[in-house]
Amino acid sequence: MILLYLLLTTYILAVNFLAFRLLKAQRDGVDAGEREEGEGDGKLLLAAALGGATAMYAAMFILRYRLENCLMMIVLPLLAVVNLYCFFLAFRGIAFL
Repeated sequence: MILLYLLLTTYILAVNFLAFRLLKAQRDGVDAGEREEGEGDGKLLLAAALGGATAMYAAMFILRYRLENCLMMIVLPLLAVVNLYCFFLAFRGIAFL
């Protein structure tokens, strides 16, 4: 049972770290002129859908990047709520095993 808690917690932390790093890498690439502004949004949305929406939404405010993008500012909070609910259900399901 403890192993399942550790695996789920590790997954959550890893996906959120990946989401934060993807957003930071995109911002750094745009600042350096290596990328265009909207390039790589698919990777960001995929990482958000896999569970990193909370970290990505927080990173947008911490790094002050992509705050004017309406799609990201609407989709990320919705995905964050869905992610948190799914994680809650997963932890609750493990507790009843």
